[in-house]
Amino acid sequence: MSTTVRQPIDSPLTLRHIPYHFSNEDPDRSALELVEALDADWRDAEGPVVFVRFTDGITNTLTKAIKRRPGRTESEIDEEAILIRAYGEGTDVLIDRERELRAHNLLANLGLAPPLLARFDNGLMYRFIQGDVCTPEDLRKPEIYRAVAKGLGQWHGSLPISALTRVPDLNDAAQNKHCAVKDGKQTRPAPNTWTVTQQWIDALPNGTEKERRRNTMLNEELAWLSARLGDTPGLDGRSYVFGHCDLLSGNVIKQHPSGSKLKNGDAQELPVSFIDYEYATPSPAAFDIANHFAEWVGFECDHTAVPTRSQRIDFLKSYVGSFRYHSIADNANVAMEVDFHNDVTTMLQQVDLFRGVPGFYWGIWSLIQATISQIDFDYASYAELRLGEYWAWKGELDGSREREGQELHVREKRWAEE
Repeated sequence: MSTTVRQPIDSPLTLRHIPYHFSNEDPDRSALELVEALDADWRDAEGPVVFVRFTDGITNTLTKAIKRRPGRTESEIDEEAILIRAYGEGTDVLIDRERELRAHNLLANLGLAPPLLARFDNGLMYRFIQGDVCTPEDLRKPEIYRAVAKGLGQWHGSLPISALTRVPDLNDAAQNKHCAVKDGKQTRPAPNTWTVTQQWIDALPNGTEKERRRNTMLNEELAWLSARLGDTPGLDGRSYVFGHCDLLSGNVIKQHPSGSKLKNGDAQELPVSFIDYEYATPSPAAFDIANHFAEWVGFECDHTAVPTRSQRIDFLKSYVGSFRYHSIADNANVAMEVDFHNDVTTMLQQVDLFRGVPGFYWGIWSLIQATISQIDFDYASYAELRLGEYWAWKGELDGSREREGQELHVREKRWAEE
């Protein structure tokens, strides 16, 4: 029996390119022409070709292509299924597509992502992962969030950030501003959470006096955040890890386990997979975790749903256990003393400190989407909600909320609950 080993992609150009532009005006026709161009067997196959549209995201168009061959079970059909992801209009200003491909390729070679099949003019094609897309309610279930924690622990503990970085340009002022350049050398990877955020601020409209004041304020806040949090040490002094940075419910897949489910306390733990690596970036581990916790509330921003302290501790116990397992396995020849309780306490404190940063990050992202997106979603209102999370956090951090006699934000109130 022979085994095919997928070779790493050194450049996006080495992945097969199909010269085709996916059209949202006629998505089924576009999807059919893409799968037929990928493999002629889709044209000649016995049985109908079916397309399923997914609408959980608010950036891309995602279509599942299925060949309903006679006599095949649903599981066998899904093994052949292809996902077609067409990028949202104008999103190149937000996303580095080459970095996305490098991230996806590394993960696929390690069995942590579906195999890449091809790229086309405005998207990607890859294998389908069997399972069910999570809802925000699912993320709050112990059997799900413990599995998510273990997955993040594996990513942070074992994946090399080199797959996401580039050769530094010391003449790039925006990059140097957040890469802590010292003696002509940067002490932070490029890109990172802060350089990406800077890129987004720089892309905001700047034509009116109101827009210029807003952008000046955002730049000041980012400079403050970068200086205060940019060198947070994480576990083992790892200030930056391979972060998913977009672990919302729609990017967590509950896999269909073979055989019995794994027991964990009173709940049956379900295996999960992470999908969509558009925003994968070297980031502080605490940012990636705080960002996931922020997604417990869903797009409606139900701030009563963020995890309480006891839920965060439970999550971090699974996270630390997985991080340690994978980081020690990755450094098998290095003697390490592990204080599990101290690790959990350290991450709890750091995640608490980062809890408002995702609101700032996605608030700026939403301001850009409000100007470029053709998707029917109220990005302007979403930006206001997300930036509100940031200001609520900062109001607690600097004491301004209490000094001004304002009521405690519902998100901060919930976060403080035991």
